[in-house]
Amino acid sequence: DSSATSAILMDIDSKKIMYAKDIHNVRSVASISKIMTAILALESGKSDNLVTIGDEINTAYGSGIYIQKGEKIKLQDLVYGLMLRSGNDAALAIANYVAGSIDNFVKLMNEKAIDIGMKNTTFNNPSGLDEEKGNYSTAYDMAILTSYAMKNKDYQKIVATKKYKVETNKNIYSWTNKNKLLNIYKYTTGGKTGYTKKAK
Repeated sequence: DSSATSAILMDIDSKKIMYAKDIHNVRSVASISKIMTAILALESGKSDNLVTIGDEINTAYGSGIYIQKGEKIKLQDLVYGLMLRSGNDAALAIANYVAGSIDNFVKLMNEKAIDIGMKNTTFNNPSGLDEEKGNYSTAYDMAILTSYAMKNKDYQKIVATKKYKVETNKNIYSWTNKNKLLNIYKYTTGGKTGYTKKAK
Protein backbone atom coordinates (compact mmCIF):
# COMPACT_ATOMS: atom_id res chain seq x y z
CA ASP A 1 0.00 0.00 0.00
CA SER A 2 1.24 3.51 -0.78
CA SER A 3 2.11 5.95 2.02
CA ALA A 4 0.77 8.78 -0.18
CA THR A 5 -2.56 10.46 0.62
CA SER A 6 -3.62 9.89 -3.00
CA ALA A 7 -2.04 7.53 -5.51
CA ILE A 8 -2.83 5.97 -8.87
CA LEU A 9 -1.32 3.44 -11.26
CA MET A 10 -2.78 3.83 -14.74
CA ASP A 11 -1.91 2.29 -18.09
CA ILE A 12 -1.36 5.30 -20.35
CA ASP A 13 -2.71 3.61 -23.47
CA SER A 14 -5.85 1.86 -22.23
CA LYS A 15 -6.40 4.22 -19.23
CA LYS A 16 -7.00 1.07 -17.18
CA ILE A 17 -6.49 1.71 -13.46
CA MET A 18 -4.42 -0.96 -11.71
CA TYR A 19 -4.09 0.73 -8.30
CA ALA A 20 -6.17 3.48 -6.75
CA LYS A 21 -6.10 5.32 -3.44
CA ASP A 22 -8.31 8.41 -3.00
CA ILE A 23 -7.83 9.22 -6.69
CA HIS A 24 -10.60 11.86 -6.80
CA ASN A 25 -9.46 13.65 -3.65
CA VAL A 26 -8.93 17.32 -4.66
CA ARG A 27 -5.72 18.83 -3.32
CA SER A 28 -2.89 21.22 -4.15
CA VAL A 29 -0.69 19.69 -6.84
CA ALA A 30 2.21 22.16 -6.63
CA SER A 31 4.77 21.85 -9.45
CA ILE A 32 3.14 18.80 -11.05
CA SER A 33 1.03 21.59 -12.65
CA LYS A 34 4.04 22.28 -14.87
CA ILE A 35 3.18 19.23 -16.99
CA MET A 36 0.27 21.28 -18.37
CA THR A 37 2.48 24.35 -18.86
CA ALA A 38 5.02 22.23 -20.75
CA ILE A 39 2.50 20.57 -23.05
CA LEU A 40 0.84 23.88 -23.97
CA ALA A 41 4.27 25.34 -24.79
CA LEU A 42 5.21 22.33 -26.94
CA GLU A 43 1.85 22.35 -28.75
CA SER A 44 2.07 26.09 -29.48
CA GLY A 45 4.23 25.49 -32.55
CA LYS A 46 6.72 28.06 -31.23
CA SER A 47 9.33 25.69 -29.72
CA ASP A 48 12.20 27.02 -31.85
CA ASN A 49 11.29 30.68 -31.34
CA LEU A 50 13.62 32.92 -29.38
CA VAL A 51 11.89 34.37 -26.31
CA THR A 52 13.07 37.70 -24.93
CA ILE A 53 12.59 37.67 -21.16
CA GLY A 54 10.67 40.64 -19.79
CA ASP A 55 9.13 41.94 -16.55
CA GLU A 56 6.85 38.90 -16.27
CA ILE A 57 9.55 37.05 -14.28
CA ASN A 58 9.73 39.73 -11.57
CA THR A 59 7.12 37.97 -9.42
CA ALA A 60 8.83 34.54 -9.57
CA TYR A 61 10.09 33.01 -6.34
CA GLY A 62 10.94 29.54 -5.10
CA SER A 63 12.72 27.17 -7.49
CA GLY A 64 14.04 28.85 -10.62
CA ILE A 65 16.49 28.77 -13.49
CA TYR A 66 17.42 32.40 -12.66
CA ILE A 67 16.95 33.87 -16.13
CA GLN A 68 17.30 37.64 -16.42
CA LYS A 69 15.33 40.40 -18.10
CA GLY A 70 16.62 40.92 -21.64
CA GLU A 71 17.88 37.36 -21.93
CA LYS A 72 17.06 35.58 -25.19
CA ILE A 73 16.31 31.88 -24.90
CA LYS A 74 14.49 29.36 -27.09
CA LEU A 75 11.00 28.41 -25.94
CA GLN A 76 11.95 24.71 -25.92
CA ASP A 77 14.94 25.49 -23.69
CA LEU A 78 12.58 27.24 -21.28
CA VAL A 79 10.55 24.00 -21.18
CA TYR A 80 13.74 22.11 -20.25
CA GLY A 81 14.30 24.59 -17.42
CA LEU A 82 10.66 24.24 -16.41
CA MET A 83 10.71 20.45 -16.24
CA LEU A 84 14.28 19.67 -15.12
CA ARG A 85 14.71 22.46 -12.53
CA SER A 86 11.02 23.27 -11.86
CA GLY A 87 11.74 26.87 -12.81
CA ASN A 88 8.93 29.16 -11.65
CA ASP A 89 10.54 31.99 -13.64
CA ALA A 90 10.50 29.72 -16.71
CA ALA A 91 6.78 29.04 -16.12
CA LEU A 92 5.97 32.77 -16.14
CA ALA A 93 8.12 33.44 -19.22
CA ILE A 94 6.49 30.53 -21.11
CA ALA A 95 2.97 31.62 -20.16
CA ASN A 96 3.56 35.22 -21.18
CA TYR A 97 5.15 34.27 -24.50
CA VAL A 98 2.67 31.57 -25.52
CA ALA A 99 -0.55 33.39 -24.56
CA GLY A 100 0.39 37.08 -24.33
CA SER A 101 -0.33 37.21 -20.61
CA ILE A 102 -0.33 34.96 -17.55
CA ASP A 103 -4.14 35.23 -17.24
CA ASN A 104 -4.69 34.18 -20.86
CA PHE A 105 -2.36 31.21 -20.37
CA VAL A 106 -4.24 30.08 -17.24
CA LYS A 107 -7.44 30.12 -19.34
CA LEU A 108 -5.71 27.85 -21.89
CA MET A 109 -4.64 25.52 -19.06
CA ASN A 110 -8.21 25.14 -17.80
CA GLU A 111 -9.64 24.72 -21.32
CA LYS A 112 -7.07 22.02 -22.12
CA ALA A 113 -7.85 20.22 -18.85
CA ILE A 114 -11.52 19.93 -19.87
CA ASP A 115 -10.61 18.95 -23.45
CA ILE A 116 -8.48 15.98 -22.38
CA GLY A 117 -10.94 14.67 -19.78
CA MET A 118 -9.65 16.06 -16.49
CA LYS A 119 -12.68 16.24 -14.20
CA ASN A 120 -11.73 18.05 -10.96
CA THR A 121 -8.91 20.42 -11.81
CA THR A 122 -8.59 24.19 -11.37
CA PHE A 123 -5.46 26.00 -12.51
CA ASN A 124 -4.77 29.52 -11.18
CA ASN A 125 -1.15 29.90 -12.30
CA PRO A 126 1.40 28.23 -14.62
CA SER A 127 3.82 27.11 -11.89
CA GLY A 128 1.88 25.48 -9.05
CA LEU A 129 2.94 27.91 -6.33
CA ASP A 130 0.11 27.93 -3.82
CA GLU A 131 0.67 30.79 -1.36
CA GLU A 132 -2.08 32.86 -2.98
CA LYS A 133 -4.28 30.87 -5.35
CA GLY A 134 -2.82 27.47 -6.01
CA ASN A 135 -3.61 24.75 -8.53
CA TYR A 136 -5.97 22.01 -7.40
CA SER A 137 -6.41 18.60 -8.94
CA THR A 138 -6.60 14.88 -8.22
CA ALA A 139 -4.38 11.84 -8.71
CA TYR A 140 -6.81 10.67 -11.41
CA ASP A 141 -6.64 13.96 -13.34
CA MET A 142 -2.85 14.07 -13.06
CA ALA A 143 -2.69 10.54 -14.49
CA ILE A 144 -4.91 11.66 -17.40
CA LEU A 145 -2.65 14.69 -17.96
CA THR A 146 0.52 12.59 -17.81
CA SER A 147 -0.84 9.96 -20.19
CA TYR A 148 -1.75 12.75 -22.63
CA ALA A 149 1.62 14.48 -22.31
CA MET A 150 3.62 11.27 -22.75
CA LYS A 151 2.13 10.88 -26.24
CA ASN A 152 4.14 13.97 -27.26
CA LYS A 153 7.63 12.98 -28.46
CA ASP A 154 9.26 16.28 -27.43
CA TYR A 155 7.73 16.06 -23.96
CA GLN A 156 8.91 12.44 -23.65
CA LYS A 157 12.46 13.46 -24.56
CA ILE A 158 12.54 16.43 -22.16
CA VAL A 159 11.27 14.59 -19.06
CA ALA A 160 13.68 11.71 -19.70
CA THR A 161 16.69 14.06 -19.89
CA LYS A 162 19.08 13.79 -16.94
CA LYS A 163 21.34 16.73 -17.85
CA TYR A 164 20.89 19.65 -20.25
CA LYS A 165 23.11 22.56 -21.29
CA VAL A 166 21.86 25.87 -22.66
CA GLU A 167 23.73 28.92 -23.94
CA THR A 168 21.95 32.28 -24.15
CA ASN A 169 23.08 35.83 -24.95
CA LYS A 170 23.80 36.32 -21.24
CA ASN A 171 24.64 32.97 -19.69
CA ILE A 172 25.56 29.30 -19.98
CA TYR A 173 23.38 26.93 -17.97
CA SER A 174 23.89 23.30 -17.02
CA TRP A 175 20.75 21.74 -15.57
CA THR A 176 20.46 18.41 -13.76
CA ASN A 177 16.99 16.88 -13.56
CA LYS A 178 15.49 17.08 -10.03
CA ASN A 179 13.55 13.84 -10.65
CA LYS A 180 15.72 11.41 -8.64
CA LEU A 181 13.73 8.41 -9.92
CA LEU A 182 15.47 8.78 -13.29
CA ASN A 183 18.70 7.68 -11.59
CA ILE A 184 17.29 5.38 -8.91
CA TYR A 185 14.73 3.29 -10.83
CA LYS A 186 15.81 2.03 -14.24
CA TYR A 187 12.26 1.74 -15.65
CA THR A 188 11.49 5.46 -15.08
CA THR A 189 10.85 7.24 -18.38
CA GLY A 190 10.09 10.72 -17.06
CA GLY A 191 7.64 12.58 -14.90
CA LYS A 192 7.53 15.65 -12.70
CA THR A 193 8.12 16.19 -9.00
CA GLY A 194 6.56 18.95 -6.93
CA TYR A 195 6.66 20.22 -3.37
CA THR A 196 5.32 23.13 -1.38
CA LYS A 197 4.72 23.25 2.38
CA LYS A 198 0.97 23.29 1.67
CA ALA A 199 0.92 20.50 -0.92
CA LYS A 200 3.62 18.32 0.67
